[in-house]
Amino acid sequence: MSVAVAQSIDVNAAERELTDGFHLVIDALKLNGVETIYNVPGIPITDLGRMAQAEGIRVVSFRHEQNAGNAAAIAGFLTKKPGICLTVSAPGFLNGLTALANATTNCFPMILISGSSEREIVDLQQGDYEEMDQLAIAKPLCKAAFRVLHAQDIGIGVARAIRAAVSGRPGGVYLDLPAKLFSQVVDAAEGAKSLVKVIDPAPAQIPAPSAVKRALDVLKGAKKPLIIFGKGAAYAQADEEIRTFVEKSGIPFLQMSMAKGLLPDVHPLSAGAARSTVLQESDVVLLVGARLNWLLSHGKGKTWGAAPKKFIQIDIEPKEMDSNVEIVAPLVGDIGSCISALLEGIDGKWQAPSADWINAVNSKKEANIAKMAPKLMKNTSPMDFHSALGALRTVIKERPDAILVNEGANTLDLARGVIDMYQPRKRLDVGTWGVMGIGMGFAVAAAVESGKPVLAVEGDSAFGFSGMEVETICRYNLPVCIVIFNNNGIYRGLDTDPTGRDPGTTVFVKDARYDKMMEAFGGVGVNVTTPDELKRAVDTAMDSGKPTLINAVIDPAAGSESGNIGSLNPQSVVKKK
Repeated sequence: MSVAVAQSIDVNAAERELTDGFHLVIDALKLNGVETIYNVPGIPITDLGRMAQAEGIRVVSFRHEQNAGNAAAIAGFLTKKPGICLTVSAPGFLNGLTALANATTNCFPMILISGSSEREIVDLQQGDYEEMDQLAIAKPLCKAAFRVLHAQDIGIGVARAIRAAVSGRPGGVYLDLPAKLFSQVVDAAEGAKSLVKVIDPAPAQIPAPSAVKRALDVLKGAKKPLIIFGKGAAYAQADEEIRTFVEKSGIPFLQMSMAKGLLPDVHPLSAGAARSTVLQESDVVLLVGARLNWLLSHGKGKTWGAAPKKFIQIDIEPKEMDSNVEIVAPLVGDIGSCISALLEGIDGKWQAPSADWINAVNSKKEANIAKMAPKLMKNTSPMDFHSALGALRTVIKERPDAILVNEGANTLDLARGVIDMYQPRKRLDVGTWGVMGIGMGFAVAAAVESGKPVLAVEGDSAFGFSGMEVETICRYNLPVCIVIFNNNGIYRGLDTDPTGRDPGTTVFVKDARYDKMMEAFGGVGVNVTTPDELKRAVDTAMDSGKPTLINAVIDPAAGSESGNIGSLNPQSVVKKK
């Protein structure tokens, strides 16, 4: 090769526009409509976050990866697009992995993107910085896991992650990006060609006509039918179809906690206040995006009474059928398509449930509501859970577009029944696993994704898992009002150490002032001791849109062990001599 030719090649190479792994990751996300990343910066992804922000993606930085992951997961639930969480390697990845596993269990579309050590060092276990085989660890805990080693594969890697997260039954996906990938340089034009825009990532899955007919035949034969909506029904965003089906069929319905508001809890056909009655006495139960797991006593036992049951189940996952009891009419498909198909089958010959069944449900509802009313109207100091929740019940009634985030033991269990919801996807809570620590991550993402005011109702124990994120809420000036039910401990604040050496295992610092934490970061802190004070403080906070934390003083004797799931807590039968 002549010197002139070699010089010409060098000039052409120098004139070519180049790109690298950093830019290709960002371009691939932007191409697929990603607008927000939830992250904790650090090696090796610090610059990726900075550059994504410079390219117009909103990057919300947390204090702990688990909270960033929870934010990404609930963003996926709210938007039907995979929420993105970005973490550092090894310990940061492991912190995010808890949220990823929880997202998969709850069927929230989420992608955990983590930087990692170089493969050649990890595989030989030579002791790299934060060395860990992250892909192998992630695989059992998520729906899918991928690793990208070459810059030209970034586009297809991101595309596969997106499709895996949202197609079929949604879930968590892990995407491993080794540090060396980010600095790989390729021709910009070739890099652009390698990017993939995902087309129809969650296609409709139409149920078989024979399955629809079978389900309708079972439903038409019911004397005491019941519909149960799970959070899958809320996620589907088939709100109008669901409302039309309920009102056209005339069947009473129950809404699991994150499905509340799909139809208003005060709807004439809502059986929420008669839950025990309808579960025990119904003869045909239509499950819509709800699983017969522990939250529904696995479809059997005394919760369901002695009356024989026939179950119809709508789910996009065929393997969900018969998981606990026989499903006599499985309906496999996406919820919108399945409900629409059932609607077509409800014609002029449809027989609404008998007046006896509807009247029995309504009678029980009215009796239970009347029984609960005095507990919610007390204005005593210190408050108990019911009187405090009665004040918050009114707040949500007056502000139905606000998003309620809820976690705790008694704080969670009682709020599910006390606080009525009026709009879909406005109640976010611990979900299928019942884990604590989702509160602040969910609250941040709810505010970011919706722009609506957020009311986070937290037990004092639950708040401790993510409480440092109040700084994140203040830093981004989010319209989040946190109410902490402070009864000085887990369940109650009265346990003691029999030896007299330490505090009881479930006891916290007496009369702690959580409101001072918020003030330390520039937010508003309020201490309240009565339901009236609580209501005024929440109204002021939500009117102002300022980050606020309200320390609601609850009687330390209020509450019960494990809320409504005390039966899951084994009791020792051995007496020590």
